[in-house]
Amino acid sequence: MKKPTLFIVFLTVFIDVVGFSIIFPLFPAMLDYYLELDGKESLIGSLVAWLGQFAGGDKNAVATLFGGVLGSLYGVLQFVFAPIWGAYSDRHGRRPTLVFTLGGIVLANLIWVFAGSFALLVLGRMLGGIMAGNISTASAVAADITPGKDRASGMILIGVALGLGFILGPAIGGLAYGWQLVEPGNATAGLALHPFSGPAVIALAIAAVNWALIIFRLSESLPPEKRGQPLAKRRFNPFAQLRRIHLPGVAHTNLMYFAYWCAFSSVEFTITFFATETLDFTPYDIAWMFVFIGVSLIFFQGGVARQLIRRVGERRTALFGVCSTLPGFLIIGNTTSVPMLYGGLLLMTAGSGMTMPSLNSLVSRYTPADRQGLSLGVFRSLGSLSRAVGPVMGGLLYWKFGSSMPFWVGAAFLVVPFFMALGLPPVPEHDEASGEP
Repeated sequence: MKKPTLFIVFLTVFIDVVGFSIIFPLFPAMLDYYLELDGKESLIGSLVAWLGQFAGGDKNAVATLFGGVLGSLYGVLQFVFAPIWGAYSDRHGRRPTLVFTLGGIVLANLIWVFAGSFALLVLGRMLGGIMAGNISTASAVAADITPGKDRASGMILIGVALGLGFILGPAIGGLAYGWQLVEPGNATAGLALHPFSGPAVIALAIAAVNWALIIFRLSESLPPEKRGQPLAKRRFNPFAQLRRIHLPGVAHTNLMYFAYWCAFSSVEFTITFFATETLDFTPYDIAWMFVFIGVSLIFFQGGVARQLIRRVGERRTALFGVCSTLPGFLIIGNTTSVPMLYGGLLLMTAGSGMTMPSLNSLVSRYTPADRQGLSLGVFRSLGSLSRAVGPVMGGLLYWKFGSSMPFWVGAAFLVVPFFMALGLPPVPEHDEASGEP
C-alpha cells in the first residue's frame, strides 16, 4: 500500500500548491476584466483605487500589487489553517481530514469555474486557502509510512510535489488561458463562465481525481494508539505552536524554511514581470520558462538531492542548496539575454531542489511520531506565510526600486538561512540513524 499512498500524498501537495500559483500569470488580465465587468464602484474597483493611490497612479505598479494582494490572501489562510488541520489529523486520523479538505478544494475550484464576479473569485480563493492547509496532513502521512532512515525519501517526494506545484502552476495557468470557454465580450456578471474558466476547469479536474483517490484508495496511516492529545489542549496559533514544540532543531528548521521561502517566493512571483519587461517575453514564453524550471526541479530533487542526502546528510545538503540559490538570483537580476536568464534559473532550481527536501526531512526527523501532524503543520504554515509575504515584498521592491531589485535583495537575504543552516543540530536519538554526519 505504500507506493499508491505516497502517490496520493504527492498529488495532494501538488494540487495545494497549484491552487496557489496557477493564477499568477492571469493577474494582469484578471484586473482589466473584472474591473470593466464589475465597475469602479465594486469591490475590485475600490481595491484598485486604493492601490492606485498607494502606487501614485502607475498602472504597472497597480497590476503588480494587485497580484501580490490576491496571491497573499491564499497564502495567509493556508498559514492559519495548516496547523489546525495537522493537529486535527493527529487526534482524529489523516484520512478523514484529507477527505474533508479535498472536498473543500473541489468546491473552491467549482466556484472559480463560475466566478463571473470578483467577489466570487475571492470567495473561491478564500475557501481554497483554508482547505489547502491540509498540506500539513499530507506531509504527516508521508512521515507516518517512512521510517527514520528512509524519511528523506518520503520528504523528497513532498518537496518535489511542492516545487513542481509552485512552478508548473503558473505554466498550467498561462497555457490554459488560451482555452476560452467564453469570449470576454460575451461574458456576464454573477454565477457564470468567464475567460479564466479554462484554467479553473483543469484545477477542478485534478482536484476531483485526487479526492476520489483519497476516498477509495487511501488507507489510514496513523493507528488510534499513536494519536496525540485532544484538541482542547492545543492552540492553533502557528507562532504559539512553534514556541510550544520544545524539540531540538524544529524551531531552527522552521525559521530557516520561512526565511528561504520568503526570498524564493518573492523572486518566483516577480520573475514573470521581469522577463516580460527585460526580454519581451510573451505569455507563451513565460509558460515554457516555468516548464523548464519544473523539469529541472524534478532532476535536482528526485536525483541529485536524494544522492547528496544519502552521502552527506540533510544539513549539508541544505547548506549546498542555499549556496546554489544565491548566485542564481544574482545572475537573473543582471540578465541581459535569454541564455543568461536560463543559466540563473538552473542554479536557482538546483538550490531549491537541494534545500527544500532536506528541510522537509529534518523537521520530520526532529519530531516524535505522535506530533508529526502538528509539527509539520507549523512547518507548512510558515511556508504558506512566506508565500504570502514574498509576493507582496517582491511586488513592492519591483515597483519602487526597479525590476532587478527583488533578485538582489533576495540574494542578500539568503545570508540568513545560510548561517541558520550552519547551526542546525544533529538528528535526535528518538529517530533512527541515517548516516547523518
